[in-house]
Amino acid sequence: MIMNASVPPPSSDIALAGYVARPRIGIITGSGPEAGVDLWTKVLRENRRRMGAQFRHDTDAPAVDIISDPALGLSMELDRTESEVWSALRADAEALDGRVAAYAIACNTLNVFAPRLNELGLTARLISFADVLGAYLRRRGATRVSLLGARTVAELGAWSPYRCLRSVVDFEPLDESGRMTLHQLIYDVKQYGAEHPGLRDRFASLLGRIQSDTVLLACTELPLIADLETTKYLVDVTQLVAEALVDCTDLAAISDGS
Repeated sequence: MIMNASVPPPSSDIALAGYVARPRIGIITGSGPEAGVDLWTKVLRENRRRMGAQFRHDTDAPAVDIISDPALGLSMELDRTESEVWSALRADAEALDGRVAAYAIACNTLNVFAPRLNELGLTARLISFADVLGAYLRRRGATRVSLLGARTVAELGAWSPYRCLRSVVDFEPLDESGRMTLHQLIYDVKQYGAEHPGLRDRFASLLGRIQSDTVLLACTELPLIADLETTKYLVDVTQLVAEALVDCTDLAAISDGS
């Protein structure tokens, strides 16, 4: 059959559908930048999963503002870089204010600044990693877990955003050797990328030293290398935050037809 080139293709349903804007969300990243990509990807996948057959086109994706700030990479040694990191993070949060309804920081470590950010009185709501994880642990009824993160996070001391969860669950501590091994593994994911040979084997070996059945991946680099065989129940905190961000886009109100 010969097509008439002068006849335009039929209009799609999308072209005729009205665009419905939803609340905009934000992501602050840079520690490392791949962590922001990972969080954004998980937001997009969760958005599509919730919409199911109602997802039609690009216009059904959430609106996202992203700030990727290399200065935030100093957070791996936060006990020595607090001033520089806080200055950069505060500026990034203020840059998002007035543009987004809610935002998250794609870095477990940097969420230790959540109380300070909330004290700024910004209109944008911060989705705190610690709040999201605490709510998840309460729902699941977990009693003992292992938390894996950068050295300052895993120690659950003054520089850990998760120290407030000690009253919620019992944490299995890593010994000093385990903490340093984990810290170096995270550095290597940042430096060499998640596909670098040997990273997953090293991660699997570390998991083998843990007694708890539930392991919290409380570092945004760890989910990037978590596609491995293990008997542990791995909880991707980034995924939990992605779901909380999608909540802030009012997707439920759109998907149920209201």
